[in-house]
Formats: sequence, structure tokens, C-alpha cells
Amino acid sequence: MSRRFPAVVLAAAVTIALAGCAKHAGIVAPTFKDPVVFDDSFGAYVDFQAFLGSKVDAIAIDSTEAYSGTASIRVTVPPAGDPSGTYAGGAFTSSRARDLTGYDALTFWAKSSRNVTFDIVGIGNDNTGTSRYTASRSSLAMTSAWKRFVVPIPLASRLRDEKGLFYFAEGPEAGQGATVWFDEIRFEKLLTVTDPRPAIPTKTLTPDVGSYFDVSGTKVTFAVDGADVTVDCMQGYFTFASSADSVVRGGEGTLFAAGLGLATVTASLGGVAAAGTLTVTPNAAPQSPAPTPTVPAANVISLFSNAYTNVPVDTWSASWDLADLTDLQIAGNDVKRYSNLTYAGIEFITHEIDATAMTHFHLDVWIPHGTSFKVKLVDFGADGVYGGGDDTSSELTFTSATTPAVTLGTWCSLEIPLTSFTSTGLASRSHLAQLLLSGDPGTAYIDNVYFHD
Repeated sequence: MSRRFPAVVLAAAVTIALAGCAKHAGIVAPTFKDPVVFDDSFGAYVDFQAFLGSKVDAIAIDSTEAYSGTASIRVTVPPAGDPSGTYAGGAFTSSRARDLTGYDALTFWAKSSRNVTFDIVGIGNDNTGTSRYTASRSSLAMTSAWKRFVVPIPLASRLRDEKGLFYFAEGPEAGQGATVWFDEIRFEKLLTVTDPRPAIPTKTLTPDVGSYFDVSGTKVTFAVDGADVTVDCMQGYFTFASSADSVVRGGEGTLFAAGLGLATVTASLGGVAAAGTLTVTPNAAPQSPAPTPTVPAANVISLFSNAYTNVPVDTWSASWDLADLTDLQIAGNDVKRYSNLTYAGIEFITHEIDATAMTHFHLDVWIPHGTSFKVKLVDFGADGVYGGGDDTSSELTFTSATTPAVTLGTWCSLEIPLTSFTSTGLASRSHLAQLLLSGDPGTAYIDNVYFHD
């Protein structure tokens, strides 16, 4: 089975400059409507950026294979277990933004050394993590014969200043790699891309009040030369309307949770109504920061607080946890928000903490709903490694009836004696390496995480 690569989460690992080759020699600045990504050479100001974890040397210009002209782009997809990368993927970006409003599609020709179902190709990914207009096709059948592919642009009027020209990702299939060639990658005005049928998912969302929020699963189906082609795209192409602006404010590509209540959100794409309806019931969120700690800095080992100098933390959301982490500010104060929280893993393995001289663990938490919030400390023992046989841990549960208590809709200062952990399983606190947060709040705001005496 082919591997899937969501475009919005891929990150840059390396940049390979491939700009301004022979066909465009002498161009000082790109034409704003330049359609060329690659013909026999790369369009002006075009760079290739390999995605994180991909085979960084996966692409090359091949002068022995071409659909038209003298060269193509050769992509080497690694087999399973290849140490050079787990897949081939990257983005062709332009250092000078292009106006793509005059086109309705990206087109290219492709073939493969063996039959593959190519994972994803698309437009609008500038590989900065801030792309608003990605659009892609998935599961493209490629064979050893050259074939033309079309990626319709959902709404070209949004692409007046676009640097993300073309991106792709393909992993091993049945453990095998492949060689794929691309040629004649360009934007076109086809006039055969018709009958747009936009859609948003029908589902319920619970964003936090005061936050912009995203909708996944937006797409549009076109008739391309009479055959349906579905493009998965970002919400930036859509215009949203709300039944209650006091609850949700909609706009061009944006949704904002304005207040508590319920709103029905619909969407359109270039004036065409989209199928699907969102039901949005925002969560309450803190409107003021947590109390400023007053413990003297000399008595504190701080993991996270604006009041102290923090010790190094490897991660605030480990790869194995089930939570989405957002760093934000409330009235200028840094806060961490965990959403979709089942359990969050905070690790400081590289710099384990010796809290033997400390008497308390402190954490400020704000939750909008739920009945319990759990805090777990893990000590890796004298060997300093996970699973070495001397690991110990303890998890404490806090509710509205415990001391300290957790109350919904307000900052709660959990001032926890470390003896509460050591009396329930934590045999040592000289090699603390993990902190786990869990429970049933769904969303939790965290601040002022520290040990003190």
C-alpha cells in the first residue's frame, strides 16, 4: 500500500538551488505570470526543497529521458529500509512570488520505471509551514508510458502572490522503490476544467474562544476533459459564512471563534455554494494569564514559566503522545495549549532533573470541561535510561473534590508535595526524565511548570 504524506505537515530539510537554467538565461526578474516550473530546465528563481525525512538527493535532471525537448526531472524513490531516506518528496518553490490568476490548472507529464500509484502531487506548498493555498491530487496511476496529469486550481483568484509551485511525495510500494520522471511542468489556462463542485465536511467543531481555527477535509471536484477529478485543498480557497457572528466569524479562508454558543457555518468557492455544513460550539478559554509565581528563583527548577529561567526540555509533545500542542500568548504571557488531549508526553531526557532538594511540584492548569486531570512523573533511575530496570513513576489524579482541586473555567494552581508522588510509586526523583499530562478535559492550558522547595 502506498504511503500518504499530508502536505501541511511536511517540513524543509535541505534546499537545492536549481534556478535559472539554459532556457531562461538572461532573465533578470521573473514575469509575474511565468507558467514554467520545468521544461528542459527550471523556470526562473525556482528552487527544490526536500521534505523532512525524504531522500535529499532524490531528484536530478535527466538528459536521457524526456517527454518533449531534451531533459526531464528524474525522481528516485527509495526502497523500504534505505538509509538515505524513507521516501522521495519535496517542493519546487520560487524565490520571487508569481501571479497565477490567469491559469486554471497545473499540468505535467510523468512516467515510472514500474507501475505505481503515486502518493501525492500538488501546488501551493511553499514549504514554510504557513502555506494557505495547497491543493493536491492523490493516488495517481503511473506506468512506463508518458501520461499527462492535470491538477485543477480550486480558485485562481487567490493565487496573486504564490511561491509554492509544485510539490510531490512518494514512498515505497510493497517495499520496493521506483524511478519516476516528470516533464513539462507548467501552469495553463485549459478551458476544459469546468463544473466546480466544492465541499466542506459535515461535522461538529469545538475550537477555543478567541482563536482562529482550521477545517480539514475541504475539497472540490472538477470535470476535466469530461472526467471528474477531485482536488483536496486548504480552506484558504473558501469563503465562510456563519449563522451567528457573535459565536463564529467567517471570511475569505478564515474562521474565528468569537464567543460561546452555537453557529452553523456554510461555505462557497468563487460564488459556488459548497456542500456540507459545520456545526461550531466554541469552548471557553482563559482571557487572563495564570497567576505570576512568587517563589524565589533560587529555590526553583523551572521547566516552563516567564517568571524564571527554564531548564532545557527535549519536547513538550513527544512523538508517541496523543495530543496537539499549540504555543500561544495570553495578555503577553506564554502559555501551552493541549487540544485533542488523551495524554501529553513532556520529555527532558537529555538533561534529567535532580529534584531531591525540592519539596513541591507546581503546575497551573486551565480546563474548559472534564472531570479529572492527571499528572505523572517518571524517574529513569541511576542508569539514566528508559527501561533499564530501575525506572519508577507515580500518577496523581485531580478533580473538583481533591486537594489541590481542579475547577473548570479558571486557572488552578496545582501545588503538589513531592511526597505525594514518592509515597505512591516514585522511588527516586534524582533522574526525573518525563512528565505526562492526561485525563478527560480534551483541552488544557498549561503554565508555570516547576519544582521548588
